[in-house]
Amino acid sequence: MRSLSTIAQLKRSPIRRIYEKAILMEDVIFFSLGEPDFTTPDKVIDAAVASLRRGETHYTPNAGFPFLQEAISESMASYDGIRYDPLTEIAVTCGGMEALPLALLTLIEPGDEVILSDPSYGNYFDQIRICKGVPVPVAVREEDRFNLNPDSLRAAITGKTRVIMLNTPCNPTGSVAPESLLREIAAIAVENDLYVIFDEVYKHLFYGDEPFFNIARVPGMKERTLVIDSCSKTYAMTGWRVGWIAGPEEIISNIPKIQENLCSCVPAFVQHGAACALRECDDDIARMNAEYKKRRDCIAAGINAIPGLHAAVPDGAFYLFVNIQSTGLTSEEFANRLLTEGHVALSPGSAFGPSGEGFVRMSYATSLENIKEGLRRIENWMKTLQK
Repeated sequence: MRSLSTIAQLKRSPIRRIYEKAILMEDVIFFSLGEPDFTTPDKVIDAAVASLRRGETHYTPNAGFPFLQEAISESMASYDGIRYDPLTEIAVTCGGMEALPLALLTLIEPGDEVILSDPSYGNYFDQIRICKGVPVPVAVREEDRFNLNPDSLRAAITGKTRVIMLNTPCNPTGSVAPESLLREIAAIAVENDLYVIFDEVYKHLFYGDEPFFNIARVPGMKERTLVIDSCSKTYAMTGWRVGWIAGPEEIISNIPKIQENLCSCVPAFVQHGAACALRECDDDIARMNAEYKKRRDCIAAGINAIPGLHAAVPDGAFYLFVNIQSTGLTSEEFANRLLTEGHVALSPGSAFGPSGEGFVRMSYATSLENIKEGLRRIENWMKTLQK
């Protein structure tokens, strides 16, 4: 009998295992999934409903409607400081989650290596494998605020390296790569003729003093960078499944060919909602971010006040990456016991790569009331470990 295919060998994330166990329990505080607890802004919903009422229930272009491509181009020019041609350098996708493997499929051949930080978003590893690539994790350290070290990055490059994958602000750590570091990484990419997949889906969930910086702004990088973004986190639209890829025409021109053979297209009403979000919802971003910042400050202060736990205050996203090493438990042991004994659900750090061991991820995309109650339960549970 032949060996199992790559797909058959994939394993489900321990994040999902914890979550599915938690939803069968009563009275659980959830810090597990990275999903805004806000509802999509009303004006976005209204735009989508109006599209449906107009009878726009048919197939759409594989690369998206021009009106949405233009809205994306305008938004990126304003926020990222980079101008992309709407029709030739932007393709609309079914969320950032589809954009990522589409980007990989255009860039890598079987056996090509893709460098990514460790820990990083857990799905990156399997997305690379699904596309027949080889993930090459490069450990990042707490003392470096979980940002890539340029020397470690150089050491990981081989003759098979094709892509560097970057995510800033980062899931799971909340770290934000500063402009100075991104310029160093850009120099390494140019020197070694590498592409960069730049995942910026959390770019608006940003609380740092230094302005957000897109690596494609560095001279020589726009032509070797694929930028991934979506409406999911920024506008509380995770269920809408709309994202995009921006990059050089010779690469983006291949995306519709793949899209045609997968999901075909993004629904019309979803695209109208996305265009409305990009053009009319800056006030909603500010409103939600003000709440996230309050929550971040509360959860970081609370965790750092609990003996045996500590965490760096993140500059972006809505995650706190908590060091649990003093407990002597693995991250899965910690997460499972805290759920069973303390009724708090969070994500084991091992789900994000080998270097995530010794940490757990807490999502603070939940109310201040839940955060305070969850912190109380964690503190009480930690006391039972120390007896």
